[in-house]
Amino acid sequence: NCSMVLKTLHFITRPLSDEEGNFSLAYIITIHKELEMFVKLLRAIYMPQNIYCIHVDEKTPKHYKAAVHSIINCFENIFISSKRENVVYAGFSRLQADINCMRDLVHSKIQWNYVINLCGQDYPIKTNKDIIQYIKSKWNGKNMTPGVVQPLHMKHRTQVSYREYVSSGMSYVYPTKNIKAKPPYNLTIYFGSAYYILTKEFVEFTLTDARAKDLLEWSRDTYSPDEHYWVTLNRLNG
Repeated sequence: NCSMVLKTLHFITRPLSDEEGNFSLAYIITIHKELEMFVKLLRAIYMPQNIYCIHVDEKTPKHYKAAVHSIINCFENIFISSKRENVVYAGFSRLQADINCMRDLVHSKIQWNYVINLCGQDYPIKTNKDIIQYIKSKWNGKNMTPGVVQPLHMKHRTQVSYREYVSSGMSYVYPTKNIKAKPPYNLTIYFGSAYYILTKEFVEFTLTDARAKDLLEWSRDTYSPDEHYWVTLNRLNG
């Protein structure tokens, strides 16, 4: 009952200011458990002018997927990623999940300005307006993906090849004895947060540029590639 969902959970149904109405955000949320926490997160960040891509781990039970579907079907600006991954912690599948949502978002009719990625256990401590004003004040036209040159103690993450083991009971990433080739285009690898705020232009660049595609392919067998992929691309000249 969608009217009951909107009423009992007090979802915001109109922009709270002109500034917010004229600045749409896109969100990527990757979830796999704790439905109630996801609903609380969604309610806290929901605005009708924004757009939300939800990536539900392919390994989750059918009843969980059905519950998520029943909630988001009440909203025109929330959708489930068209391609879903069996997500493994620290594996390439976690990065691929974000990229799957990005591919969907760039074809959206809603003209969003920035994309923010979250997991189901996140929760905002700022309002939608606070976030927009912060972006405009310091980062207008820039990406927020902080990081540093790859530290020595992190070298193993990209020096040997890693593989994902996927099962319903336990999934994990494990190292092999295969040594990896150097990064494409002799790129300097940076390390930082897997979480970001990115411009739409940068997202379109990562989906189309040859360097971005080759780095993605090279990162396929690295450990936790989402912690180096975005920050390395953001350090490219130009």
